[in-house]
Order: sequence, then C-alpha cells, then structure tokens
Amino acid sequence: MNYLLEERHSNRLIFRKIKTSDFNQWINFFRDPRTSVHWVEARESPEEECKKWYEKQFWRYENELGGMNALIEKTSGKLVGHSGLLVQTIDGAEELEIGYSLLPEFWNKGFALEAAKKCRDVAFQNAWAVSQISIISETNLPSQKVAVKNGMKKDVKTVYKENKVDIFRITREDWLSIQQNIF
Repeated sequence: MNYLLEERHSNRLIFRKIKTSDFNQWINFFRDPRTSVHWVEARESPEEECKKWYEKQFWRYENELGGMNALIEKTSGKLVGHSGLLVQTIDGAEELEIGYSLLPEFWNKGFALEAAKKCRDVAFQNAWAVSQISIISETNLPSQKVAVKNGMKKDVKTVYKENKVDIFRITREDWLSIQQNIF
C-alpha cells in the first residue's frame, strides 16, 4: 500500500515525494553532529549517509512500505525536513510508524509536530492502521515531546537497530477522543 502523503498540505507545509534534487539541501542534516547524538550507528561520510538515506526512501517507495515525504515550507519554498509513514517491524510485529527528521535550522519551530499530526490524521482517516507508533531513542527528549504532543503514550522499551528506544503509540480510539475534544 502507498502510505505517502504526496501533495497534501498542513498549515505551513507541503508534503511531496523526495527527489534526488533535494540531496544538496538534505546533506546538511548529516553534516551537523547534533543530528546523530541519539542514534548509535556506524557513520560514514555525510555524502555516503545522505546517499543511503535517499536509497532507503526510494526502496520504500518501490516496495510500498511508505517512506519519508519532503516537507516544503509554503512561504519560502525551502526544504524543512522529511516526515512520513513507514512500515516497520518491531519485535516481530509489523507497525506503521510516524517518522520525522528536520534540518537543524528548523528545530523548535513546531514543524515536527505539524508534520507528525498530519501523518497521524491521514493514516487514521484512511483506516491504514488501528494504531501508530514512533520509534524514539531513550535519550531524544525533543522527539519524545513531539510524540506526546501528537497524542502518543510511551508503550514499551525495546532495542531497535542496536539502539535502546521507547515505542510511543496512539490508537485510533485515542485519536477519535482527541478529535472530539477539538470540535
């Protein structure tokens, strides 16, 4: 199934497929050492890391396993980061993950939460999952705060790709309750 949010919009963002022409902007994510402090993984050059990131997203697209969308700021046309719905296998179970990664210059401006909420809403509105997760390093407090503001609750601790992580989860019932409180 195609879980992309292609051509959808939020208040400040346009979602579209990642393009190879985004590479020169996204490489700055891998050049900033702050982006990797919460994730234990062998690192290569920023160019190699960015290339692997893009190959993984294109592979996801081709295999209908969701994938990150490029987030484009409406007012400036700049690439803010990536967010999307990703099919993941956690402890042997297939889950739909809300993922988000932003260029550091866009941190602490509400873009991650705006993108995560849009992903959550589209997935539940289309009945793509009965629950959604976010896989977050135990040390990544900013991402944990985004998950909580997105209506998620810490569900379990596990190890994912050699990293100690918390799995945050929101169910469709929790989401419906949030929607009722909004209106």
